Amino acid sequence: MFWYQQPPRNGLKLVASTSTWMQNSYEEGYSEAKFDISRDNNYRFVMTIKNVTFSDAATYFCAASDH
Repeated sequence: MFWYQQPPRNGLKLVASTSTWMQNSYEEGYSEAKFDISRDNNYRFVMTIKNVTFSDAATYFCAASDH
């Protein structure tokens, strides 16, 4: 699973990626302290933004890959 952030009037930025067999991997400038990614028993992934501020205003996307 890949998580992207698209701030207003800007392009997509990769926030983090994860899979069922590896730990979360965060891109530079992003961390688990702010973006918590969790998985439940049904293999559903959820990204939670902690302590949301105005600077977090963006459209967020997730993308899945079966590779």
